Parts: sequence; structure tokens; C-alpha cells
Amino acid sequence: MSSTHDFSFSNLFKFLKLNLRFNGNVYIALIINLLLIMLLFSLSRIAFYIFNISYFPNMNMHRFMLIFLGGLHFDLTAVLYTNMLFIVMLSLPFNFRFNKVYKLILKWIFFITNGIALAFNTADFIYYRFTLSRTTLNIFSQFGNENNLWILIPKFLIDYWYATLFYIFIMFLLVKGFNRIKIERHQMKKPIFNYISGILAIPIIVILFVGGIRGDFRHSTHPITIINAGEYATVSEDMNIILNTPFAIYRTINKPTFAKINYFKSEQELEKIYTPVHNPLSKEKFKNQNVVIIILESFSREFFGVFNKSLDNGKYKGYTPFLDSLIGVSKTYYYAFANGRRSIDALPSVTAGIPSVQVPFVLSHNSTNKINGLGQLLKSKGYHTSFFHGAPNGSMGFKAFTNLTGYDHYFGKSEYEQEHGSNDFDGYWGIWDEKFFSFFADKLNTFPQPFHSVIFSVSSHHPYNLPKNLEKSFKGGSMLIYKTIEYTDYSLKEFFKKASSMPWFKNTLFVITADHCSAEIKYSEYRNADGFFKVPLIFYSPKENFSSMEYEIAQQTDIMPTVLGYLNYDKNYVAFGKNLFDPSTEKFAFNYLDNNYQLFSGDYLLLFDGNHTPELYNYKSDRSLKNNIYSKNPEIAEKMEIKIKAIIQQYNNRMRDNRLIIKPS
Repeated sequence: MSSTHDFSFSNLFKFLKLNLRFNGNVYIALIINLLLIMLLFSLSRIAFYIFNISYFPNMNMHRFMLIFLGGLHFDLTAVLYTNMLFIVMLSLPFNFRFNKVYKLILKWIFFITNGIALAFNTADFIYYRFTLSRTTLNIFSQFGNENNLWILIPKFLIDYWYATLFYIFIMFLLVKGFNRIKIERHQMKKPIFNYISGILAIPIIVILFVGGIRGDFRHSTHPITIINAGEYATVSEDMNIILNTPFAIYRTINKPTFAKINYFKSEQELEKIYTPVHNPLSKEKFKNQNVVIIILESFSREFFGVFNKSLDNGKYKGYTPFLDSLIGVSKTYYYAFANGRRSIDALPSVTAGIPSVQVPFVLSHNSTNKINGLGQLLKSKGYHTSFFHGAPNGSMGFKAFTNLTGYDHYFGKSEYEQEHGSNDFDGYWGIWDEKFFSFFADKLNTFPQPFHSVIFSVSSHHPYNLPKNLEKSFKGGSMLIYKTIEYTDYSLKEFFKKASSMPWFKNTLFVITADHCSAEIKYSEYRNADGFFKVPLIFYSPKENFSSMEYEIAQQTDIMPTVLGYLNYDKNYVAFGKNLFDPSTEKFAFNYLDNNYQLFSGDYLLLFDGNHTPELYNYKSDRSLKNNIYSKNPEIAEKMEIKIKAIIQQYNNRMRDNRLIIKPS
């Protein structure tokens, strides 16, 4: 018995001795210091909520735990960015890092950098009440011309003494905690091993650091941004608790802000020219039809035979035989344009009527703005809402954005593999389109009607691979992407074949478009300011006689107003598009390229740099856009310039002032 006790106490003593020695290890000390800052950020999150509790009504434990756990992702990124210099200096594989002077420098770097970060975080406890959003980098330009800051800051510290006390408290914890963590040298028998182990540790630290600031180690996902907080938000306001201010500042570096625009002197004058506010006048009964939107990765108009009958001296057949046939029984827009050039531009444009201008909405300072998405508006009419994307869950921030815009059910790679295993992963981007579209049809068949669902394809993406069993099934052409375009077109054919036998099919409006144009361009007429944005826009309904090719201008932001108009939706909303089915609306398209705003109206394309109009083209007759006709058509240019100024002013000012929804009166 006694020998057993002796053995246990002996092991305990050795364990404690090892841990005490381990605590001084430079890498363990680094981890503990970073965890200390993570703890202080978490305490700050709790304090932020308590100080602003009235702005977050109906909070419950489940909702708060989701906020708290989600916030850790953003805290980690902020902590790593803030402590970048500290991490580098402590990771250098040289003995001078144990020198007293060097350690003193490290200490003050740690205190100053984290002290500043925590100060900004604490200041937002109060400043949030004025802006209702986390402070971003534009705080520096906003107060850059204030000459009395040194007078105001002491007054703020006194007036908001409770926030000041909290900051003093967490700084006390910071100093106390750091001073208790020892950084000591543990010399190996041979000094060379110290350097070897230090050098070997560097790539591990780099990998962990990069994964930490990205929020993920997967190559197919973008680094987390402000919009990703929406993935953990029950309501949009929760994003401001999930985020921390240093993260919001870091992630808006080099991101343009929306400056106040005053082309027009009054709101009344502006509203007469252009307004994104829609006031539906229809008194018809609301149609409880299902709505399915299909967004195809990189599906340029160039790939379609039906749009390009004159190419190759009339011999061009294209690579979309199924979609060409579907267009024959659909309402299709010949002059349809994307509102952006990237996948992350497409979702806000298609599902919320928000174009991409200068910077994608989801990456902007204003991505926490309240918006009215198609999912939310249809959910208010009793719709079941869902979003499908075969990529790893959270890719490109889609899960966060759709959660904020009313899509209650998200189906990604994880949900697919839970039912079908991992054999259908393409190894790069997601589940093969054929398999995922089949999964999509099966899921739609389980949803209560009416439902609204969006699917975003993945297979027509570099490196343009095909499933092994179908590698020789498509003719392809001079570019690698052609085979994957044919494959996705085939996947759509199989989807419609399967779906057409399901009971919900005939009661469904299908909308098909692309997220953006492909970077793979063969024909010169697509390598210019309008060709870079030409995409398909197809409306198909088994119960409607939609067999028409419309030669009017259309854009992605028109999809939401058109769907709502078709369904006879009767509430006001904001969208930077128009109802294409309404013959009384003026048709135009708006996008941004190479520091120029672009307006398509009638036969003309106007380029406007924000101050003056340098170029005007007849993009329909001048397919290569070589003839600038600005000087010959000043009246047309002036009229279009007034229009584009009104669009820019509405967009910038509404984005800046968080006026993207109709507030209840």
C-alpha cells in the first residue's frame, strides 16, 4: 500500500516539476500569452453586450453562446494580427531572445500593441450607440480633421468612466498575467540542437499563423471578413457582438469607403431621377409559386450558341446545348449584364439587389448593414428558404450572407457528404455538379411548398477537371474550360429531367444566370467593357408561355424585383434593379470597371469616372468598342451622366447611412 502511495506521489512530483519547467518554454510562453489576450477579448465581448444590452433585446442563452463561440474565430485573427511583431521576435531561433534587455523590449511591445487594440475595443462600448456598427478603418479619416481631440478625449474618459474603469481592469489583468509567464532558456546537451529545433519550429508557426488569420486552412475558402460574423448571428445586430473592433479595422485596410455624394442638392431632386425604393402597386392575389434560382459558375454569354450565331462565320455551336434548348421555351434577355466580376459580387446582386461598386458588399466597411434579401421577403409570405453550394461550408462567406438574408437552411459539402460520403468531392472546390444538382432535386422534393431556393454551381472552375467516368464524354474545344461548361450544362439537363417528374416542378419559376463572366475569353468582342459583364439571364416556368428573346437591357440586380413583381408581392423594399416584366420601367444596367462607373442604357454605354464623362459608345453596333462617340452625342451623354450620378448618390449615401431597408413607420 505504502509503496503504491510513494509511487503516486513521486509521479505527481515529477509531473509538477515537468510542468513548471514547461511553463518557461519559449513556445509554451508564447501560446499562454496569446491565450491571455484571447481571454481579455472574450471578457470585452461580454462587457460590450452588458454596456449595450438595450440594443440586443430578446437575448437567450443559446443565442449568446452562439455569439460567444463564433466570436472566438474573429478574436483569434485580431490577436494574431496585433501580436505579429511579438510572435516574430519571440520565434527567432537565437539565444539573444533570452537577454534581459530583449525581453524587456518584448514586454513593452506586448503591452503597447495589445493595449491599443483593447483601447479601440473598449471605446466601441460607447461609440457603438452612435453608429450601431463596429468601428472600421474610416474612423481615422472621419476624425482626421478634428483639432480638439486632445480636449475631447479626457472629457470622454470622465463622462464614460465605467468604460474607462473596465479598460483599466483588463490592462491590469494583461500586465499581471504577462509578468507571471516566464520565458526561460532550456539548453539541450548540444547547443546546435537548440538552433535546429528553433528553425524547425518556424514553418509550423507560420502555418498556424496563416491558418489562424485566415480563419481556415482550406484553399477553397477566402479569409474571414466582417460578413462572416453573420454565420453565427441570429439577427443582423448580433454581428456587432460577434466582431471585435481591431478585427473590423484590420479587415477594412485598403478597402474603399463610401464617401458622401452630393451631385444633387435635395433628396426630392434625386428621387425624381432615380430611387431604389420599390412601391409595388399590384392588387392581384399573391402567387404562392416556388422560386428556384440557379447561379452558374463562370458561365459567360460567349459559351452559348444561341447568343453567338454570327461567330466563326455562322458555324459556332457553343457549349451549352441543353441551355440553348431551354432558352427556346423561356423568357431570356439578350443584353444581360453581371453587376460584378467575382463570385462574391454575385450573391448580393442576385438575391438582394445590391451591386458591387469599387469593393464587394461582403468585404466592405458596411457589410453589417441591414438589407432586405429575397429570402427574407419571401419568408414573410410563408416560404421555406434554402441555399445550396457544393463547396466546403462557409466558402466565400456564402453561409454568413445567406443566414443574414433569410435563407434558413444551408446545404454545402458537409451536408452532402453526411448522406453520400466523400467520393464525389472534386479534390479542389466542391462536389461535382452532376451529383450535387441531383442532391438538390431530392432535397427540393422534401420541402413544404411554397419554397424558395438558390443553388450555386462549382465545377466550371479552374483547374477545369471532370469526373473520371465522364472525361471522354464531351467534345470540348480550344480552351480547357469548354469541357467543364459542357459538363455543367449536362448536369443541368439531368437535374431538369429528374425534377420534371416531381410534384412541385410545374408550380415553380426558375431563374438561371451566371455569377460572373469567365476569365477564359476567346473572341475579341467579349474582351472589352461590355463583354466582361455579359451573362445569361433566363426565366423559365412550366406553366407560363415564356418563349421569347427580349432585346432589352437587364442585370443581376433586376432578378429580385422581377421575381417579386411576378409573384405580386405587395410590400415596399429596396433594390438597385427593376421589374423586367413591367413594360413601364426604364431598362438599364450598372457596373464598375477600371475606376469607371458604367451605365448601359438603350444602345449606349457611358463611362463615368466620378467627375466627368470621358467615353460614350454604341455598344450594339460597335461590338469592339473602338469608336468613342462622346463628342458627337453630347445630349445623350449628358442625360446618361445625370442618371448615373443619381445611381451613385443613392448607392453611396444609402450604403454609408445604413438605409438599405424600408423602416416601419
